[in-house]
Amino acid sequence: MRLICCCSVLLLLMLVPRFCQGGNILVFPTEGSHWINMDILLQALHARGHNITIVRSSKSWYIKDKSSYYNAYTVQVKRSLDQQFITDLVYEVIQFERGALPLTIFLHMTVGMFDTFLEAHRAVSDFVSAMLDDQELMRIMKDSKFDLLLTDPCWGGGPILAKYLNLPLVYNVRWLIAGEGHLSIAPSPLSYIPITGSGNTDKMTFIQRVKNVFLHVITQTQNELVKQIVYQKLCDKYLGPNNDFSQLLLDADIWLMRADFVFEFPRPTMPNVVYMGGFQCKPAKPLPEHLEEFVQTSGEHGFIMMSLGTFVSEFPADLTNYIAAAFATLPQKVIWRHKGERPTTLGNNTLIVDWMPQNDLLGHPKMKLFVAHGGTNGVQEAIYHGVPVVGLPLFFDQYDNNLLRLQERGGAKIITLATMDQDDNFLKAIQEVLNEPSYRMSMQRLSRLHRDQPITPLENALFWLEFVMRHKGAAHLKAASYKMPWYSYHSVDVVLFLAGAVLLVLFIIFVFMRCLFTTFCKRKVKHD
Repeated sequence: MRLICCCSVLLLLMLVPRFCQGGNILVFPTEGSHWINMDILLQALHARGHNITIVRSSKSWYIKDKSSYYNAYTVQVKRSLDQQFITDLVYEVIQFERGALPLTIFLHMTVGMFDTFLEAHRAVSDFVSAMLDDQELMRIMKDSKFDLLLTDPCWGGGPILAKYLNLPLVYNVRWLIAGEGHLSIAPSPLSYIPITGSGNTDKMTFIQRVKNVFLHVITQTQNELVKQIVYQKLCDKYLGPNNDFSQLLLDADIWLMRADFVFEFPRPTMPNVVYMGGFQCKPAKPLPEHLEEFVQTSGEHGFIMMSLGTFVSEFPADLTNYIAAAFATLPQKVIWRHKGERPTTLGNNTLIVDWMPQNDLLGHPKMKLFVAHGGTNGVQEAIYHGVPVVGLPLFFDQYDNNLLRLQERGGAKIITLATMDQDDNFLKAIQEVLNEPSYRMSMQRLSRLHRDQPITPLENALFWLEFVMRHKGAAHLKAASYKMPWYSYHSVDVVLFLAGAVLLVLFIIFVFMRCLFTTFCKRKVKHD
């Protein structure tokens, strides 16, 4: 009888609809690899019963207008950050870096290419203007009663839209315009917080600290110029002249930071920064049949995977031939994601593909080495699966924010475009990482540390997104610092006041002593 009752209760629970308080989320996404990790968040939110709506450009090449798990508003634009623009930009950077020194590379990216980056932000500005000028679209958005806006703030449109609609704001963030996100919101002493592009770690010599400060001034200047030239004009036009874009940018309720202190240098942080590094990682699934057959032919040697990321559609021909020739000398099998012209030196052990299931390959038992450009997604997946890396950084933050940290932790070996084809450096780096057990041991240790958490990074991110929806924001976690002018934040006015007070006291003492001295001298003269 008791068994029958238990079965009846269980059946009743299965038949009763589960209570789900689904939210209504508006998303202002970014193209390329940034969309790939945003898409993972959106799928997870949809699976938990939330309604997802995105705003996309009519010229978007990554973000589709139809999906089973989100609705889309498509804004008609005349120009955009299209695939050709990004491809040409990346190819130009690759060609420049092949013959440049690290400091000149940084200066080229921040100063020499500033007009190019400014043009890209202006294209985003045109998209935002077209969106906000569409009165019917704005009416629909306001009537939709969204609970929050989720955006990636490497472009500045999301915070402006959130303010226009008066919505709580959540960031899926690593970059804030042209600067690393922590530098804008958290205390960042330049004595041990390395600036991206410096090549420094958190242990710097005096000369490295000088370099760090110099590069910080350059990046902050670039950041401020982009804000004022592009985004402040949007604020003035659509939000009113009393809205400062710099403050608006820092006024997010929660910052979901794509970083992980398993390999990130320890640093100060803030209560509304939530770390979700590796949130896209998951156990490997079985490979497609043709790939499984290929890797099984590798025998005891295993296989190597090479991928240079989303934006690199082709490599200079001489480099691809050099890479293919190096791979041909190895006993391992190689799976290489490459879309350019087929190398003439390709060996029988190398399989070229247009696409591959990167996470599933990294989690395969025969996986030995990952040759990567240092994108955040790939590095985090390598850590999750404990696979050592040969890093070939191409542009932006790939050297500093990802590969350098991994190399410092003992899990990677970095080579540069300028030196990879000199003295067989590329081949030597691969052989070193394959034959030296410490690289794999270090990565497996990082993998254990990364997995040893009370909840997964993705679950943590979802909790805080739902937290903001439940409480209509997270104002109690925001520090007052983002509303303070720089001179108040750094207590420059207080220092000047105290210095002035001290000088005043010293001046009064000086005048008093002088008066005493003068009086004493006069009396002495009269006495004489």
